[in-house]
Amino acid sequence: MEEWQFWCLSVGVVGALCFLVHHVYNIMWFRSERLRRKLCVQGIKGPSPSFMYGNLPEMQKIQAKALSSAPDNADIVAHDYTSSLFPYFVQWRKDFGPIYTYSTGTRQHLYVNQAELVKEMNQCISLGLGKPSYITKRLAPMLGGGILRSNGLVWAQQRKIIAPEFFMDKVKVMVGLMVESMQPVVRQWEGSIEVQGGVTADIRVDEDLRGFTADVIARACFGSSFSKGKQIFSKLRKLQTLISGQSFLFGVPGYGLLSIKKQNKIYGLEKEIESLIWETVKERESKCKEACSLEKDLLHLILEGALNDQSLGKDASKRFIVDNCKNIYFAGHESTAVAASWCLMLLALHPEWQSRVRAEVAQVCGDNLPDADSVSRLKTVTMVIQEALRLYPPAAFVSREALEEIQLGNLTIPKGICLWTLIPTLHRDIEIWGSDANEFKPERFIDGVSKACKYPQAYIPFGVGPRLCLGRNLAMVQLKIVLTLIISKFTFSLSPKYRHSPAYRMIVEPGSGVHILIQNI
Repeated sequence: MEEWQFWCLSVGVVGALCFLVHHVYNIMWFRSERLRRKLCVQGIKGPSPSFMYGNLPEMQKIQAKALSSAPDNADIVAHDYTSSLFPYFVQWRKDFGPIYTYSTGTRQHLYVNQAELVKEMNQCISLGLGKPSYITKRLAPMLGGGILRSNGLVWAQQRKIIAPEFFMDKVKVMVGLMVESMQPVVRQWEGSIEVQGGVTADIRVDEDLRGFTADVIARACFGSSFSKGKQIFSKLRKLQTLISGQSFLFGVPGYGLLSIKKQNKIYGLEKEIESLIWETVKERESKCKEACSLEKDLLHLILEGALNDQSLGKDASKRFIVDNCKNIYFAGHESTAVAASWCLMLLALHPEWQSRVRAEVAQVCGDNLPDADSVSRLKTVTMVIQEALRLYPPAAFVSREALEEIQLGNLTIPKGICLWTLIPTLHRDIEIWGSDANEFKPERFIDGVSKACKYPQAYIPFGVGPRLCLGRNLAMVQLKIVLTLIISKFTFSLSPKYRHSPAYRMIVEPGSGVHILIQNI
């Protein structure tokens, strides 16, 4: 009898839980449906969602078909990787145009790839347009509550403290340090040529470039803490690999859930990174007390800003410091290293632009190393970088969530809608860039971004609006240093080992690295 009662009780509990989950999910799904209808009455169409899971089954089906039909080595010349990485967006754009809505079950999304509406997003300064909460939740172990994840007044407070440290006048001071950080890479490549016979060396450049950008961030922003910085960068890279994947774009229970083993690894890495950062903070704080005249780096300024803010308690100050250090460590080097790798891949395909850059560097710098003045006069180098960022922007998306109802142009965006702009699609739109939109043509930027295309607001490698990337000046100068020093020393072409396989791992990076054949000039 007791066993029968226990069995009945168990069945009842399970049944009640199933009913509760089903009821709650129904409410969430119908909320998504209501948002969809509000968009539909404004003329916005999209694929028909299924019950509970919205358009997720269709997305997975389209993705599977794209993977099964993908060639072993993608067409490098075409440069368009969106059809393999995000085929559902490509398909729906063909079906419904540059603005459409789709659902991931509990979330309703608005896809925006129309230049005029992107312009409206650029001009929107409302704190009601923030980062999607369901995505930033997935990224919490990596970014904490720092500026890349926060919204509203918290975000505004963080930006006020951090943004001034990345203004161009501060970045120019770092040029000498950047040159010093790049010199070991150049010497290493020269040594590789010698070891591999003295004529040509086959080198995978992306890891070396990660080392360079990591060195710059650690030295320029965090003073003498590079030994711990290297450990932090390494662990952040492992954490990125564990977290990344397209599933984090979906935001639906049951899709992309991580195993307990993987969750434990993520938690462990998160705690190790936070511990290393806090040790770095305490060391820096101690040095500042010992030497009041010590030049203030970014870490010191974040420390001061947090400790002097009366709205933050002791625990909140520590969290503020650690989280924003995590943001700067990751965003400050990973995206720039990836952008530099894509630049070298494109220049390896186009030796004529190597020659043009080399001639400009010789004219501007002569026999001297680049400095703050000469870097600002490298027009051809700038054009090459701008074109590389057009074809291969490390950030694939601009993503926003309407935290309150907002108006964008003629559209009313209901609270709860997530907006997505697929940057590489916007950067390749023939109506915006012309019939050569998929070609590498840096000369299109000869008169700057404003004359490069029909709608300048469609060029968004660093994002849009008030949340424009804080480190864009730092990134551009680092990229100029990389290209200037490499091209003045070497000629290079793509290695037979190179496999063109762009991969989406929170950013779009070379999936199998970038292998080049280099020679001394």
